[in-house]
Amino acid sequence: MKNTIFNRFTPKEVKFYPLFKKLSEVIISAADKLKECTETSNHEVHADNYKIIKDFERQGDKISHTIFDELNRTFITPFDREDIHELAMFMDDVLDGINSSAKRLALYKPKSIPKEAAQLAELIRQAALCLGKIAGELETLKKKSAAVRTYCAELHDIENRADDVYDFFVMKLFEEEKDSLELIKLKEILYEMEKTTDIVEYVGKIVTTIIVKYA
Repeated sequence: MKNTIFNRFTPKEVKFYPLFKKLSEVIISAADKLKECTETSNHEVHADNYKIIKDFERQGDKISHTIFDELNRTFITPFDREDIHELAMFMDDVLDGINSSAKRLALYKPKSIPKEAAQLAELIRQAALCLGKIAGELETLKKKSAAVRTYCAELHDIENRADDVYDFFVMKLFEEEKDSLELIKLKEILYEMEKTTDIVEYVGKIVTTIIVKYA
């Protein structure tokens, strides 16, 4: 369909690009706040930052819904509707993961924050910055496909590193933590953070698929 003469000479709507860029900026802001949460054991800081992250999550929902609404109103899209929908949905899921991680920190009130939590939060922040770079290159994807592939590969590497951090943490947790309630709290918090890196990696896979189709 995309190779028909009609599609080649019909202008495609570019309104999606700034929406994806804005969504990535919200993700970065939320990831920065999550990183702040893991740098202290102060429960007031956790609660305050969770409220801020929750606001970012609501902003992300609005942007995602705008993208979905624009899909219904737009005749010619920059790339397949399914790809646009999936990309917006999973970028929003990244925000949900960050929000869920911050929520667990605020509600569970662990006695201390392990260094692995800060390491995972930093990896999420790096992944968010990578998403920002990808979103900034979507409009010039054909010209910048090599760079975007590199960013997608970086997301895969970040996810692998997060797996290692989480696996080592769980092994150490079961060996050293004697308080069963604290063990459950910490495992739940770090699991949610590691799961967020899985979602970010999948965003990279979606973008790689788009590159294969269009670049």
